[in-house]
Amino acid sequence: MGYFERALLAAVVIGAGAGFVGALVVVRRRTFFAQALTHGTYPGAVAAAALGVSVPAGAAVASVALVAVMAGIARVRRQGAQVAAGIVLTGGFAAGALLQALIPGLPVRAESLLVGSILTVSDGDILLAASVAVVAVICVALFGTRIAFSTFDPHGFRAAGFREWPVELLVLGLTAASVVSSLPAVGAILAIALIAAPAAAARLVVTSFRGLLFAAPVIGAAAGVLGVLASRGLAIAAGPAIALAATAFFLLSLGISKLRALPLKRVAIPVETAEDARIT
Repeated sequence: MGYFERALLAAVVIGAGAGFVGALVVVRRRTFFAQALTHGTYPGAVAAAALGVSVPAGAAVASVALVAVMAGIARVRRQGAQVAAGIVLTGGFAAGALLQALIPGLPVRAESLLVGSILTVSDGDILLAASVAVVAVICVALFGTRIAFSTFDPHGFRAAGFREWPVELLVLGLTAASVVSSLPAVGAILAIALIAAPAAAARLVVTSFRGLLFAAPVIGAAAGVLGVLASRGLAIAAGPAIALAATAFFLLSLGISKLRALPLKRVAIPVETAEDARIT
């Protein structure tokens, strides 16, 4: 398999997986958390590159630490999840930039860590993304009803005697895994576009949670493929091209939803014309 064919396969797998997990992120309103996680894993990716180990492995270790830190900050009195996400976003990204400056001669370019390099993904990167996607599908198949109940009726969910933190932890774990598996393709900065934009686009044109789970992966995979094709045809970076393609799908869906909301105007037919039409 050539590098371009491998990039297309990676675009489909990573885009579909990120879109599927993104559906959970969007409906549970955890987009800011996902954005903070994409930026916060940057120091882990830099450290892994400096040590000569897998970049996704370093990002995974960082993501586990970040989830724990965010959970701790969110439990502090007068703080919350949004405050925790904001602190992690800025602090994590600053730590990554500092590490990059302090460690000379990194074996990978900083740009590849920030915006990805899907044309150089390995079979291991594709396998990791596929594994995350399969695990996400299995988790939703097993716990989808409980996830939907907790998402759309949290008060009823708690009144029924269920605990919300296991569902929240499951969704946050899948989000972290999706971010880590997306890093080789779109990097630390642009991963949020591939996670949030396809799901947000799908939510504008479908009316059910199940439909969202089907439509978001399709849009994510399509954005990945179009981005790779555009990068080859226009000689531009693949990561930003994928992010722009995902954004374009969102704008297209937004336009379609606005057109649907427009009231249909009835055209008045002159009486003479109507009578003539009846006679003929």
